[in-house]
Amino acid sequence: MPSIIYLLALAIFCMTTSEFMVAGMMNELALAFQVPISSIGYLITTYAGAMVVGGPILTAALLRIRSKQALLFLMFVFLIGQSLGAIAWNYDSMMVSRIITGIASSSAFGVAISFSATLVPSNSRGKAASIVLAGLMIATVIGLPITTIISQNFGWRISFGFVSILVLVSGIMIQSLLPSVPNKERLKWKDELMHFKNIHLWAAYITSMFIIGGTFAAFSYFTPIFTNITGFSNASIPYLLALYGSATVVGNIVFGKFADKYTTETLLSGLIMLIVAMSSFALGAENKYIAVIMTIFIGLTGVAMNPAMVARVMKTATNSTMINTIHSSFITLGVVIGSSLGGLGISKGYGYTSPLWIGVCLATFGLLSIFPYLHKRKEH
Repeated sequence: MPSIIYLLALAIFCMTTSEFMVAGMMNELALAFQVPISSIGYLITTYAGAMVVGGPILTAALLRIRSKQALLFLMFVFLIGQSLGAIAWNYDSMMVSRIITGIASSSAFGVAISFSATLVPSNSRGKAASIVLAGLMIATVIGLPITTIISQNFGWRISFGFVSILVLVSGIMIQSLLPSVPNKERLKWKDELMHFKNIHLWAAYITSMFIIGGTFAAFSYFTPIFTNITGFSNASIPYLLALYGSATVVGNIVFGKFADKYTTETLLSGLIMLIVAMSSFALGAENKYIAVIMTIFIGLTGVAMNPAMVARVMKTATNSTMINTIHSSFITLGVVIGSSLGGLGISKGYGYTSPLWIGVCLATFGLLSIFPYLHKRKEH
């Protein structure tokens, strides 16, 4: 794989760390802003919502700009938003920070994935995407636990500032090392929109939405589940999140190997394992061994299915920044749905395990959404 792809993974790592870090400091932020835990969960929802709505709009504005310049601009906007989070003086200002960073990261995902696909043969696009998306996985292994530890020991503001520095450093590296390659053709809105007439593309988007929705319904509330139901201490949370993140990295590598050749089979098997893992976690959440083992299995499946999701979209339609950005929007729409419903389940008094059951329902919808595609494939 070209070394440039690893630089793209670095950018994704920084942005995903920001997206996930709130999950590791929910208790601290709730105390600082004097709001309930469910309201802090909506900071994750808001970030994802900004990705869904703002990402495609920003991408459309950047379609004719070279990939390197577009990515650097997006990282600059992201840096502004992240820095605002570090100095947020109330819940509303933190919400604005999440909106800015969410919009920038969605567009950056589309640019990075599309750029990686142009650097490799068509039968290796899933593998290239898995490397870029490894930045997302590593953020859960390294970024999330580190920001959680910093937040617990030095305060959440320092944690946000730390990520701002990471974004700045990675931007400088990309400016120095990433070559400025001119676009092969001047993209036009009409040409881009023609791709979206493909109904199978929308089916692929919907499956991805349910996979991530199910995963984030559970993941967004791991911290309160671990502390309030399973009985783990706050000091244990970074290590549990690191364990989850390590599992996503392993899962990403495995799914990345099979994503191109066995795309549908990979999605089916992953969804079945995810459903079983979340159900088992919900039933045995009070048992520490069950909680840890099922957390690992959720990590091995869930978000780690990203390479297969990307491969399915690229097989269904032509690789383009807009197609990948819209895919990113559907993925993050899943985050919106999952984290919102998870928070709603808790706030309505259904208990801290309710997000796990909501995750099971969403993942089941994802599984069912693949069956018509299987039937269609058999006909051909």
